[in-house]
Amino acid sequence: MGRYQIFLILALGPFAIFSVFVYFVQIFITLTPKDHWCRVPELQSLDLELRRNLTVPIVIKGDERCWTYKANWSHVLETMMPPDPNTTLERCQYGWEFQFKDIPYPTVVTDRGWVCEYAGNVPTAQTIFFVGSLLGTLFFGWLADRFGRVPALVGSNLIACIGGVATVFTNGFWDFAFCRFLVGLSLDSGFMIMYIMVLEYVGIRHRTWVANGSLAIYFGVSSMLMPWVAIAIGDWQKFALLTSLPMLITLGVPFVIPESTRWLASKDKGDKAVKIFKRIAKVNGNKVPGHVMNNFLQSLRQPKTSDESIAALFNSRELLKTMIAAIVAYMSATMVFDGLVRLSEHLGLDFFLIFTLSSATEIPALLTLAFVLDRWGRRVLACGPIVLAGILNVAAAFLAKGVLQVVLTLVARFFVNMSLSALVQWVTEILPTPVRATGSSILHVSGFFGGMFSPFVVYAGLYWTPFPLLLFGILAFIACAMSLLLPETMGLPLPQTITEGERLIQEKSLFRRNPDPTTAVYNEESTNEKIVL
Repeated sequence: MGRYQIFLILALGPFAIFSVFVYFVQIFITLTPKDHWCRVPELQSLDLELRRNLTVPIVIKGDERCWTYKANWSHVLETMMPPDPNTTLERCQYGWEFQFKDIPYPTVVTDRGWVCEYAGNVPTAQTIFFVGSLLGTLFFGWLADRFGRVPALVGSNLIACIGGVATVFTNGFWDFAFCRFLVGLSLDSGFMIMYIMVLEYVGIRHRTWVANGSLAIYFGVSSMLMPWVAIAIGDWQKFALLTSLPMLITLGVPFVIPESTRWLASKDKGDKAVKIFKRIAKVNGNKVPGHVMNNFLQSLRQPKTSDESIAALFNSRELLKTMIAAIVAYMSATMVFDGLVRLSEHLGLDFFLIFTLSSATEIPALLTLAFVLDRWGRRVLACGPIVLAGILNVAAAFLAKGVLQVVLTLVARFFVNMSLSALVQWVTEILPTPVRATGSSILHVSGFFGGMFSPFVVYAGLYWTPFPLLLFGILAFIACAMSLLLPETMGLPLPQTITEGERLIQEKSLFRRNPDPTTAVYNEESTNEKIVL
């Protein structure tokens, strides 16, 4: 931990904030005001409240916000009396009017009338966003392993910038959905590539607080500020621009952020890695001994005795089983996390306040994790909190909307934040270097696949209120069960080869086989003595 590592931790900040923009902006630009009713052109000269009182039917047929009287509105305007309650009702013919109380600014929904029979456009667009996330994670993960971390980092953030700016100039549903698809392409890679590089450049004993402390500050604070920035700007188009244009600074990344030396070493580019080592040593005021550099270069010239491609991840029985367990755990935990975020709009209290409090739980959750993760271990902190979150979700499912239900979901979000962050760091530490970026991408793809369904799970709550929280509780229990199958990595070096990854699983799994002690790599004594360059 020297000056260069501190610089990298600070450089992680903008990418974390961009990730918050990418993930949450679509929620804020597609919010739906609760109070809306059919627009009647003949009554537009009247006061807003009076228009509402004249047009909203007293006899309700389904959702009164989607129906109005089939009346002679010119006559209503003359008499200033509402139509007879027994008048035939019809669907809104001329769009809707909105009262901006709970949502104090125009959104895509209010501009384009995505309510009533068009309300499904909102979760559908969100699902298309997650389809982009799924494909983008695979593509940029492959790009990162094939051409380097830095090109993939720049490319993913630039595509998010382009999609975010283009969103402002859309007019309908499909062009909007396509632009959000482009933004979704960067959701994971735009941050995770930088996150992995930072973890690779810091020592083992600093890894936990760097991984979680930085996220607590960057993610927690920026997420808490987003609702109030949206309100202050007061326009969804300006908000989309403000959260997209700053991503252009990633064009300067190749000039200030070093390529991953682990990736360079895995690609037999040791000379470039040595140059980076020397630059870091110079900034930190250190000097790497010449014989260490020579030994490092010599080790790279040794012929590889195993397949180090992504195919090896699927050919290795140990890694494949572990990866499947990690995928199911991560997918389940991500659905719970994303669902609780989207449920904020439907809990009966002020959305912006609930979102702020929910985001605030990330700070104590991640700071607590940074403090105890290297004391209690990954397994305890991935399983324990998510079980508590599941219990709270099930309990909250059968409560009436109000303060108590909100409190339980906020505490559940606290525990989900802790468990999900532990899982992200945990799996990064399990995967060997040659497949770390692509393997992490596959893991996050599973999360986005689950995220594709969470908007519809929340939407289904309109028909049976307890359903979303009940399902999130069940998913939390599944995430815990799968996490028990992963190997503990507390205090261990990152595995550099497929073989090291397999040995880590064999020696540190809860239900492990008894390895040969003479060949053990990850026992306590060998770990303390092992030097990983």
